[in-house]
Amino acid sequence: MTIKDKIELRDKILQGLELSYKNLIEFKKQHNSELVILRDGKIVKIKAKDL
Repeated sequence: MTIKDKIELRDKILQGLELSYKNLIEFKKQHNSELVILRDGKIVKIKAKDL
């Protein structure tokens, strides 16, 4: 695998992660549910509508 191939693969993975995140946020907003995240070492629940 060449460096160019590795960069292209990395870019595709990052695009997929961004799309998954956007879909997750949209799903949480539609179902009016909370998103659980880790902030400053603490577990925090955030309403999706506040994002």
